[in-house]
Amino acid sequence: MTLHDALARAREQRAPLIEQLEDEGTDSYRLFHGIAEGRPRLTLDRYGRTVLGQLWGSSLTEAEEEAIEAAYPEVVWRTRGTAGAHTRPTTCRERGLSFAFQAVHDGIDPWLFLDFRAGRRWLAEHIADHPGARVLNTFSYTATAGVVAAAAGASRVVNVDHARGWTRIGRDNARKNGVEMTFLQLDYFAVVRQLASLKVGRRGRQLPKVKREPFDVVVLDPPTLAKGPYGSVDIERDYPGLFKPAWLCLEPGGVLLATNHSAKVSRDDWLAQCRRCADKAGRPVTDIEVIEVDADFPSFDGAHPLKMAAFR
Repeated sequence: MTLHDALARAREQRAPLIEQLEDEGTDSYRLFHGIAEGRPRLTLDRYGRTVLGQLWGSSLTEAEEEAIEAAYPEVVWRTRGTAGAHTRPTTCRERGLSFAFQAVHDGIDPWLFLDFRAGRRWLAEHIADHPGARVLNTFSYTATAGVVAAAAGASRVVNVDHARGWTRIGRDNARKNGVEMTFLQLDYFAVVRQLASLKVGRRGRQLPKVKREPFDVVVLDPPTLAKGPYGSVDIERDYPGLFKPAWLCLEPGGVLLATNHSAKVSRDDWLAQCRRCADKAGRPVTDIEVIEVDADFPSFDGAHPLKMAAFR
C-alpha cells in the first residue's frame, strides 16, 4: 500500500471519531499512526490549526512527501532526537477547554498527549459524578489533567511536577480556562511519599516539607525513566515504587487513575502487579476499570503501548 492510500484509509477510518470529537469541542487528534497504518516511524497529529508531522530517524521519500502534501498541505515537521527552530506558541482545544501548544520547542514531547485523551475524558466524567472531589495530579507536566478535573467540578486540585518550564505552562493552561489549582514544583517522591506517610530517601538533600493530605482521586501518569534526588522512576522494572505511595494517598473509596505506556509491559502483567502492590500495602483493590485509547491510535496487535486503568 502506498502512503497516499494509507493516508486516505486512515482519514476514512477516523471520520466517525473526528465527528464525535468535534461535537465534544475537540480539535486535536492523531491523523496518522504510522506504526499501525503502514508507515512506521511517522506520525501526523492535528493540534487546532497546526498539523504536526514527526519522524523517528528516517527521512521521507519524494513520493511520500508528495502524498502528505496532497493530504495536508501545511505540515510543521519535527525529527525526534534533533533540535529544530522553535515555532510560535498557539492553542488547541479538547472538550471545550483550551491548552497551550507549541509544535517545536526545547522539550521532546507535545504539550498535550493525545493518546491520554480517553483518560482525561474518564476523569472529567468521574469528577462530574463526584463534584467536590479532591484531586492529586502527579507527573502533571503541563497540567492538562488538572485543568480537566478543576473544570469538571473538583474542589481542590494539586499538580506535582519538578520542572519549572512545565509548571509555568500548566499555570498558563489554568489561566486560559479560568480555573484555580495548586502547583508544587517538587519531586514526585518527595511530595507523594510524605502525603502517604512514607519515609523519603533524601540522598543528602534537604527534604521540602509537605503536610499529610488525603485525596479522592490521584492521577499517576509517569514517564518511562527519570532520576531525581529522592528516587528513580522506572515503569518497566519498578512500577510498584510509584504505585504504592499514590495508592496510599487515597481516601477510603477513592480512585487511582494510572497509566503505563511501555510496550515491553503487557496490560495483564501490569494490572496484576498493581493489584499485588495494593495487597502488600494493606489496602486491596476492589475494582479495576480498564480505559481504552480512542480509535485514532490503532494497534496492529491489539496491545497498545499505553495502558490506562482506574483502580478502586
